[in-house]
Amino acid sequence: MEFLFPLSLLLILIVLVNIFLKKQKPQPTTGNHPSDEQIQHLPPGSTGLPLIGETLDYFFKLKNGVLEKFVAERMKNYSSKVFRTSLIGQPTAILCGPEGNKFLFSNEKKLVQVWIPSYFDKIFPKVDNADSGVASSNTEQTKLIRKQLPAVLKLENLISYIGTMDTVMKQQLRTEWNREKIYVVPTVSKFTLTLACRFFLGIEDPEKVEEISKYVRDIDPGIMSIPIDFPGTNFNRAIKASKMMREKIQLIVRQTKIDLQEKRASVSKNLLMHMLSTADENGQFFSESYIASHVFALVEGGYGTVTSTLTFIMKYLSEFPHVYDEVLKEQMAIAKSKEQNEVLTWEDVRSMKYSWNVAREVLRLMPLTSGAYREAITDFTYAGFEGNGPPPFTFTPFGGGPRMCPGHEYARIVVLVFMHNVVTKFRWEKLLPKEKVVHNAIPTMDQGLPVRLHPHKQ
Repeated sequence: MEFLFPLSLLLILIVLVNIFLKKQKPQPTTGNHPSDEQIQHLPPGSTGLPLIGETLDYFFKLKNGVLEKFVAERMKNYSSKVFRTSLIGQPTAILCGPEGNKFLFSNEKKLVQVWIPSYFDKIFPKVDNADSGVASSNTEQTKLIRKQLPAVLKLENLISYIGTMDTVMKQQLRTEWNREKIYVVPTVSKFTLTLACRFFLGIEDPEKVEEISKYVRDIDPGIMSIPIDFPGTNFNRAIKASKMMREKIQLIVRQTKIDLQEKRASVSKNLLMHMLSTADENGQFFSESYIASHVFALVEGGYGTVTSTLTFIMKYLSEFPHVYDEVLKEQMAIAKSKEQNEVLTWEDVRSMKYSWNVAREVLRLMPLTSGAYREAITDFTYAGFEGNGPPPFTFTPFGGGPRMCPGHEYARIVVLVFMHNVVTKFRWEKLLPKEKVVHNAIPTMDQGLPVRLHPHKQ
C-alpha cells in the first residue's frame, strides 16, 4: 500500500532489554559501574552518572516523543546492534533493530525472561493470593494471569462480542460525536474504556465507567514517568489513583461474587466471571484482592493501547486523504450490504483487509511502546543476524514468540469496528496541524487531537 511516511525510515525498531548482565567473576563494584574485567565482556556504551545513569536523558526524550534520538545517538557513537547504558538504577543493554527483536523473541525462557521494573510494583502492586498460595513475585503473577486469558480471549468469545462492540460504538456516535468539533483522545478513550469495562469486568453502567475513567487519567502519565514518589509528581498521583481504582474494582468483585452465590447473576464470558468461577492448578479459587489487582492491570492495559491506536488512525487518515478514500470505499461496501440496524459480524470484520493494513501501517509509524523489558537468565553472546530480503521481526506491535500479546485479536476487532463506524459517518480535519506527539505510558497527542467533523451527506 502507499500509506508511507518519510519519517518512518528514521524510526528505529528497538527492544529495550533490562538485563542484569551476568558477571563473569564476582568482583566488587561501586554504583552502576562494572569492573574493568566485566567491561571487557559487555557491549560498548556508557553508564552515565553515578546512581541515575542516563535516566534523565532517556525520560526527557521519551516524554517529548523523540526516544529514537536517544537510541540513534548511541547507535552512532557505540554500535548499531547493541549498546550499554544505565536506566533507573539498572545496568541495561539496548538491542536494536529486527535482529534484536528476533534474538529476544526467539530466546524467551532460554536466554532471557520477562522482567518488570521494581518501581512498577508501586502502581501495580503484587498481591498474594491467600487462598491458593500464589507466588508473590510480580513477574510470576504476570505469568499466572496470562494463563487465564486464553479462555476469555479465544476467538469464539470475541466473535460473539462483535455485535456488542458495534452497538456501543453506534451509541457513542449519537452521544459523543454529535457536534462539529471533538477532541479525539478523550472521546476515543470513553469508547475503549467502556468496552474494556464490559469485557473484563462485566460493567455496563456508564456512571461506573466514568468513575473508573477518573482514576485511569491519573495512572497513564505516571507509568513511564521518573519514579519519584513525592506529592505533586505524576508518579505519586498514579500510585494514589491505582490504589483507589483497585479498591473500587474489589468492591465490584465482591458484589459479583455475592450475586453469583445467590444466583442473581449467571456466569458470562468476561474475565471477572471466569476468574471467580475457575480454580487454579491446585484446586483453589483466587482471592478477591488478587482478582481485583490483576483485572485492574488488564483494564488499564487493554484500554490505553487501543486508545492510542485509534487516535493515530484518526490523525493519519486526516493527513492522507487518498488512503481515507480507499478505507471509505471498503467500509461503504460493507455498510450497503447491511439491513437497517443490523450489527457487524465476523464475516464483515474479516473482509476489512485494506482497513487492517492501514491500521498496521499506523502501528508501524507509531509503535505503542518504547520497548519490552527482559532479564538475562544466563550468559550469552549477541552478534546479530544476516539474511536476504526484508528481515523478519521488523514489525512487532503485539510482541512475538511466547510473549505475543494475548489480546491482539481483541485489539484488531475493536480497531476495525471503530474504523467502520467513524469512516462511514464522517470526514474530518485536524484543527492543530502542528500538534506534537508526546509519550506518557504510550504515545498520544499533546492537545488531545481536536478535529472538525464533516458528516457524509445521506
